[in-house]
Order: sequence, then C-alpha cells, then structure tokens
Amino acid sequence: MPVLFGEKLTRREFERRVGAARQVAGVEVVAFDDGPERGVRVLEFRTGGGLDFSVLVDRSMDIGRFDWRGTPFAWQSGTGFRSPAYLDLEGEGGTGFMRGFSGLLCTCGVDHIRQPDRGPADHFDLPLRKEIAYPMHGRAAFQPARLTGYGEIWDGDECTLWCEGVVVQAHSMGEHLTLTRRIEAKIGGREMCIVDTVANRGFARTPHMMLYHINMGWPLLDEGARFAAPIRATRAANTPRESQQSGYRTQAGPTPRFVQQVFDHDVVPDAKGRVPTALINDARQIGFMVEYDAKRFICLQQWQGLGEGVYGFAIEPATSHWGDRTQSAKDNEIVWLEHGEERVYDTVLAAIDGKDAIAAFDARVAALHPQMTDEFPVRTAQPAAGPYVTTLPRKR
Repeated sequence: MPVLFGEKLTRREFERRVGAARQVAGVEVVAFDDGPERGVRVLEFRTGGGLDFSVLVDRSMDIGRFDWRGTPFAWQSGTGFRSPAYLDLEGEGGTGFMRGFSGLLCTCGVDHIRQPDRGPADHFDLPLRKEIAYPMHGRAAFQPARLTGYGEIWDGDECTLWCEGVVVQAHSMGEHLTLTRRIEAKIGGREMCIVDTVANRGFARTPHMMLYHINMGWPLLDEGARFAAPIRATRAANTPRESQQSGYRTQAGPTPRFVQQVFDHDVVPDAKGRVPTALINDARQIGFMVEYDAKRFICLQQWQGLGEGVYGFAIEPATSHWGDRTQSAKDNEIVWLEHGEERVYDTVLAAIDGKDAIAAFDARVAALHPQMTDEFPVRTAQPAAGPYVTTLPRKR
C-alpha cells in the first residue's frame, strides 16, 4: 500500500482522488528534440513518493536523471545524453565512449569492459578475422533498445511502474548477444530494481563481460561525503599512494588538475550474497545505495573523477578484476556463454534519507565488515597489466 504525500492509500482510495494516475505517478515516453541528444527516446518515471528518474531507451536503457525529493543524485558531463547516431565508439583510439559518457548508469560490456583492447577471434567461424578490436567499455553502452513495454501494474493495493526492452549486440559473422533489461519501481517508493538478462543468441561460444558505471555528482557528492561498503582489502589502485589526491572513503571537493583514481576492492557479502554500498552525505542527511549480487559481480571498482568541471564519483560492480583482457583470461574471469545460455543480474538502486536511515545502513555494513581505516591504499607492486592498473597481493 503506497504512502503518497503523507497518506497511506488503498488502490480504491487512490483512484477516488485522481482522474488519471499520471497526475501523481507513472511512466511517460518522450524524446529529446535538440542538439546531439536529438531523437533519443526517454521514459520518465515518477513514483509520487519523491523518486523521479529517466530511462534512456536509445542508450541501452541506461539511467540518465535520478532525483530524490528534488535533489539530483546523478552525475552528468558536458557531453549530454548524446544519441548513438552521433557517436563513434571506435574513434580516438577506441575511446569514443568518453564522447557520450554521462548519466547515473552507463552499462559497460557486454563482451568487453575497461580500456580499449584486442583479443583473439578464433571462436568465430571467420578465418580472415584474426582478432577483435574492443573499444573502451565495449559496445553495449550506446545501443538503441527495442522497447517491448512499459506502464503500471497493480497487485492488490500495490502498484509497480515498469519498463522492459531488448538491446542487441551483433556481428553478421561474430557475436550475437542480447541484453534484456527490466526496470521496476513501486509507487510511493524510494528504490528501483534493475534486472538484466544477457543471452547468447548465436551458435558460437562467446565471451561476456559486464560493468555498471554508476555515477553520482553534486550536491550528493561534496567535500566530506563518504563511501561506505564492507571492504576488507584493496586489490589494485591506478595511482601510487603518494600521488593520490583524495582518500578512497572521504571525498575531496572539486580539485584543480585532479587525476582520476580507480580502486579495485574485495568485499564481504551478506548471507544472501548481496553487497550493500553507498555514497553518503552526512551534512545533507542523504545517501545513494547500490546493492548487487556478489556471485555475478565479483569485483567492486570505485572511480573518483574529482576534478573541477568534472566532479564525479562512481560505484562500479564488475564481472572481472582490474587488468587488461589478457589478465582477465589468465585469471579465468571472462564468462563464456554457449548458444542459448543466459546470465542474470539483479541490482537495487535506492535513496537513503535522514539520520536514522543512514545509521541503519552503516550498521548493516559494519555487521559484515568494518571499513578500512587507511584512506590511501598502498601501492606495493609494479603494474602487471599495462599502464592502467597497479596490482596488490590478492587475498582469497
């Protein structure tokens, strides 16, 4: 039974008060009509309880805006929500991803993540193709989805807003992978659930990798905001300790000439295999939670882009640990899908509101593992996988 504007209402009581549900809550499809965003279809969700967010249908059904009671949580860059029609992922040495990188969620994959790389193509029946060039974070992040449905579903006195679509990544003589995404949020609620099903529709054994780039910005991100997660060790850092400009836990304010920092953390999941993480702003008494399945996402990566005019922070569950594609293969961390095989990801994104809610989240994390006291992970080894990663001793 939803609570709307301080009132707990049955379905009948709710419908007595409105001629159309969308007066208060609902899902509506719109489209951008100007600049490089022109043509991008968007599903606007309003829960009526303070949570509003947008689903970018033509950008892999990723999440653009995420507002809680009028406060924007999502990070946006100057690129805007650029249409895939105006993006060249293969350009600039395979880093075209950065020409459209913006919004709360950027889905990376579905056959490659992280830096541009190359890999063998012998799993496909095309002898002339000796290797595959993978652009930064793969090709999934900017693929238009085929929208299969959206709307509202009542179950007794509970109403769920939903949408679903299918993203296809295919090569005529290569991979044929689909990403089916379903997003749900309850009327009056403060959270959304994303269920992704990645399937191999081709007949060749095909590699699969996945990373959620979940990006937060000001005013949630601010000087003194803190990252909370049941971290027991840090496997890797992209910069040595003496060069780090901000602690991993306590965030700095906008910093001149800040060099992005990336960490690869080991975490302790709960009894259900779930990992709770959050960026918390105690001064504003708000936070944003990302809860994911540790069996599917074996790595918790953290990104800090705290420079002036950039100022973003990301929680990044991933299917493999830091390293290049060769390292992931060596560590047996590339998932291989046979024809018809599927892999399901179930992730919850939620607003945390008020001192009591923050205290409850902190208690949940502390019960799993106390946070590391050292804000600056130590660099103890030379890079094992190119210039992007410094490995630390792995703890199993």
